[in-house]
Amino acid sequence: MDKVSRLPDELLEKVLTFLPTKEAVSTSILSKRWEHLWMWLPKLEYDDQHYSESERKRLRCFIVRSLPLHKAHVIESLRLKLSNSHYFKPQVIKWIVATAVSRNVLELDISCSSYPEKLNILPSNLYTSKSLVILKLGDWILLDVPPMVSLPSLKTLQLQEVVYSSEGSLQRLLFNCPVLEELKVDIWKYDNTRKFTIIVPSLLSLSLFIPFEYGIDGLVIKTPSLKYFKLRVHSSSSHYCLVEHMPNLIEAYIDVEFPNIKSLIESITSVKRLEICLEVLYEEGIVFSQLEHLKLCRCKDCTSNLLVRLLKDSPNLRVLDLYEMIDHYYCGIIPWNPPSTVPACMLSSLQIFHWSAFSGVPGERDLAIYMLKNASHLKTATIWSDECDIPELEMLKELAFSSRASTTCEFMFD
Repeated sequence: MDKVSRLPDELLEKVLTFLPTKEAVSTSILSKRWEHLWMWLPKLEYDDQHYSESERKRLRCFIVRSLPLHKAHVIESLRLKLSNSHYFKPQVIKWIVATAVSRNVLELDISCSSYPEKLNILPSNLYTSKSLVILKLGDWILLDVPPMVSLPSLKTLQLQEVVYSSEGSLQRLLFNCPVLEELKVDIWKYDNTRKFTIIVPSLLSLSLFIPFEYGIDGLVIKTPSLKYFKLRVHSSSSHYCLVEHMPNLIEAYIDVEFPNIKSLIESITSVKRLEICLEVLYEEGIVFSQLEHLKLCRCKDCTSNLLVRLLKDSPNLRVLDLYEMIDHYYCGIIPWNPPSTVPACMLSSLQIFHWSAFSGVPGERDLAIYMLKNASHLKTATIWSDECDIPELEMLKELAFSSRASTTCEFMFD
């Protein structure tokens, strides 16, 4: 008898979890003992992205035949990644999800990346699952939330470019998730929803993306327990925006182009680490008393004035990064207008200064020299050069030999 055959069933089932579901099922031909082991697999994953047409057809038949035979009382996770809607019609996907929910599934991850003749509608039992902890939905799924919703165990919800059946679909779903902690919503640019309301007292992490050319009318966010906040609104249209204060906020990533940002900026004043890109300058009188690490995107015309204001409003800032966010493009000019008085953080707390894609144009050089000259507690200043017409040696000499307020500052130029 071989060593594998002497292992207990529980351990063999554990071994099978490391195989793709279809390969795990194929072990049933090895021997009588292996015949039914796959039926107890706690994790099921089906992915047709690299399949031929004939393989996709066989996969559909395989799922339809094998899923009803599954014996595990609880399915830990079901992942369904489909790239062709011809063989997986909406009724098939709906049946797969309904079957998984009936087996007390803990995690559902459903994505259909090809354009279907009809949007995929999820079964009604999904919205009343007592076991579901993680739900991830993406692409060509219609979120048609029924009047009766109860997801008492749901902690993670990700909605990637789904279609909402009505303005109130998302709000109704969120209202009935009493322990939700993580929410990610990426709006599909062709969706018709124009008002978004996110009111979740238990939420700890929120990521919301609204794409370019999307006409949003209103945004309301009330998440008093939030610790991690990512907001990307690339629609520049003016709209109603109400974001309530987040006193427990640790990290925030803010990339917005709309002008009405007063309540948004006021809501994040407790943040400790902030990445930010704004189209307009926020109002005076706001203080980021707990902000320690600031990453400022330099792609906008208002970057210089925004930097001055943030330095003045962040008395305990320790780290400053100037960089470009992904898919942002530097305008090529930073006209540096230094403040009349040196910001408090530069005299007491700022220790690290990083600048990526430094081009060495006059405004940039003036800003870099100002930072070195006035940051009296600076420990390291690191500048990464970009492709430019000014020789690196010339830039290096000018910065390296400029006066520094901190005698212990280590200057690095790459």
